[in-house]
Amino acid sequence: MKGALDKLSVQGFKSIRELKDFQFNDLNVIVGANGAGKSNLIELFRMLAAMAEKNFSKFVLAHNGADGFLFNGPKVTSVISAEFVFTSHSDFPIGSNIYRFEATPTADGRKFLLSEEREYVTTSPRSYGPAAEESRLRDEKDEKSADGNWNGVGYFVYESISNWMIYHFHDTSANTPMRRYEIIEDCQRLRSDASNIAPFLFHLKQDHWDSNCYKEILNSVRLVIPFFDDFRLDVHKLGEANKVALSWQQKGSDFPMQPFHLSDGSIRFICLATALLQPSPPSMIIIDEPELGLHPEAIGILSELIQDAAKRTQIVVATQSPLLLDQFAIEDVIVVNRRNGQSTFERLERADYDQWLKEYSVGQLWTKNVIQGGTTNE
Repeated sequence: MKGALDKLSVQGFKSIRELKDFQFNDLNVIVGANGAGKSNLIELFRMLAAMAEKNFSKFVLAHNGADGFLFNGPKVTSVISAEFVFTSHSDFPIGSNIYRFEATPTADGRKFLLSEEREYVTTSPRSYGPAAEESRLRDEKDEKSADGNWNGVGYFVYESISNWMIYHFHDTSANTPMRRYEIIEDCQRLRSDASNIAPFLFHLKQDHWDSNCYKEILNSVRLVIPFFDDFRLDVHKLGEANKVALSWQQKGSDFPMQPFHLSDGSIRFICLATALLQPSPPSMIIIDEPELGLHPEAIGILSELIQDAAKRTQIVVATQSPLLLDQFAIEDVIVVNRRNGQSTFERLERADYDQWLKEYSVGQLWTKNVIQGGTTNE
């Protein structure tokens, strides 16, 4: 896929001491025990997304400062380094766009100083400038090629990273934003916590070009919530703003149901279906434990949505659910283990498990620890 993450190398980040030239595919299902390092990999993606929007220092301070990001602390690790290799955005790909950075803690351990480079596979590395507290990814988003006729590496790198979305729908409490009113104008992009899901769905329903996408979301929700008929998405004037909430109606009734009438699992599935079926998906969709709170039948439908979305964009899913794992090919699976105090990552090969797969599913092999991703003692 154009602009997809092809390979990742990282050193010194949290529990990841070293990961070298690790291959990412269109679909990547990450599995591992609690504390193995799944969430730390997702945190790296989240950090880079913050860097692309010049929120790096804020992100680091919100996570208790720079020292907490270093593998085994500042006495062991003095710098974090990473390299991201992206497939070409061109229709005639002849190479890859590369972005790399080094992050060195400041003397007080609160922030990082960043050194950044970008590179096309056939050219020499070029610096983004001297080390600074904020990334210059966005500063180079309009970079042109040397002859000025084409977009440059800085443009393509920024396009890939800034369009990542790390979705997290765990908070479905009564006061969570996804259950509240939001202005109808906030509809351009589904937010990471689905706080604007009502105006986003309202826009899809009203837009002729996106109406089929809306119908697909509706049909998926009906499979999981059989009594669900349609979203109402009524617009209300609240002060100076027009706002909309996730109101809906059930079959056989014209009574307007409110967001608080949706169970946690139901509203979470609505958010997942909307994220995975959106008409113009991000360059990468990353979801941590999407199975949380879902009925087994809903997990089966969710897996179909994930596999369909992987035909249109790159998907990274972290899970601990054997049932969800059962729905994917073994070569889609990345196993994270904790060995000698560090996280290791391994993409599975079908040839290694052919005999086992004749009798057991992928989820069963993981549960039985044939796929070694369970709790280990160091």
